[in-house]
Amino acid sequence: MRAFRINRRVAAVVAAAGLVAGVTSGALADTSANWPSRSIKLIVPFPAGGAADTIARIYGEKLSDALKQPVVIENKAGGGTAIAAETVAAAEPDGYTLSLAPAGQLTILPHVNSAIKFDPFKSFAPVSPLASVPYVLAASPDAPVSTLKELVVAAKKEPGKFTYSSCGPGTLCHLSGELFKSLTDTDLLHVPFKGSAPAVNALLGNQVNLSFDTLTVLAPQIRDGKVKGLAVTSRERSPLLPNVPTAAEAGLPNYVVDSWFGLVVPAATPAHIVQRLNEEVIRIGKLPDVRERLEAQGLSVTTSSPEAFAQTIRADYDRWGRVVDAAGAKIN
Repeated sequence: MRAFRINRRVAAVVAAAGLVAGVTSGALADTSANWPSRSIKLIVPFPAGGAADTIARIYGEKLSDALKQPVVIENKAGGGTAIAAETVAAAEPDGYTLSLAPAGQLTILPHVNSAIKFDPFKSFAPVSPLASVPYVLAASPDAPVSTLKELVVAAKKEPGKFTYSSCGPGTLCHLSGELFKSLTDTDLLHVPFKGSAPAVNALLGNQVNLSFDTLTVLAPQIRDGKVKGLAVTSRERSPLLPNVPTAAEAGLPNYVVDSWFGLVVPAATPAHIVQRLNEEVIRIGKLPDVRERLEAQGLSVTTSSPEAFAQTIRADYDRWGRVVDAAGAKIN
């Protein structure tokens, strides 16, 4: 009789455990099916302010309206964007953690930093690119060149004489300079800084001859006549700098550099959530006020399907990997 009671108790415990498991499983399924039912976090790998933060806040505001839930921007700078990427890679794949991923984070950082704890292809599910901005090659006020052709001729005559600042070693600013060197067969001396602000200040103060940075950073300085704009790296001229030629117009047709910013989520995020996010992002990108706000910063809307975005990541990863190998650019 005692054994029977024990067995009944064991059976009750087992049944209760099964009920709890069933409820938990059902709750998880409901959470996914009813997504979103609470606030969403959008992680930005840079401090507040700047192009990336602007993009995140514009899209985040519209996503919040569309999904009927708050989209909270969390700025998590550090590690050359690695800290933010590692945070997102380790997050639950439930649709409540999103990441604003800059091109350099997924296509350059893995090549230059072997210590990172994420894989650009296995750790994330691409949703869509959001916006892109071209780079600009600018010369200091006292630089002895005023055009791209003059620079190439002068740099070939005196290898190593011309210096260029970048926003940091292993960044797209740096590798834009290395790509330029390889395409023109010139030798420029790289002077890295911790961020765009000190790199541009060095250019303004004639401490370096050249600088490679985004249109957002350099356009105001060029418009004000403080530095010389030699070329933009887009396929067409920028409305913000209509008098600055494209690299192709200036004689360097293969020098095209776009710094894109995309939306990714942790790998294994349910496909229907990825698809919903993609649909909303594409819709948001078509809104006139969104385009106007981004274009005012020199940014262009560049949305696409998750599949097309994945192809872009792979192509840029391979392209910049070749540049890194040629330059020997490593940060650890």
